[in-house]
Amino acid sequence: MTDNVFQQTTALVRGPFELESAAPPADEAELLALLAERIEEMLIHRPDYILSLLYRLDVLEEKIRPVMHPNAPEPPHIGLARLVLERQKQRVETKLNIKPDPLEGMEGWEW
Repeated sequence: MTDNVFQQTTALVRGPFELESAAPPADEAELLALLAERIEEMLIHRPDYILSLLYRLDVLEEKIRPVMHPNAPEPPHIGLARLVLERQKQRVETKLNIKPDPLEGMEGWEW
């Protein structure tokens, strides 16, 4: 992951998961660990909130189910953290790579 993508991904993750008070992570592994720790806490104390948050972040249910299965290869909080980071990286890369053309004929609609 490039430094720009990492910085933007970190920014997208810090707010919704209330990680603002933590020191900025140095790399992706540190961000994953920080996020996994927070998700574990949310799974224990605020399970409805974390599921709502995953929905709002557009993490697909088809990907969540196998991660939450008792026979999953890693603990649920780590799997969910990987899914969140994967989705947020996709969002950043899409924004960087796809630039929509400006809308025409919209004069007077500026806010």
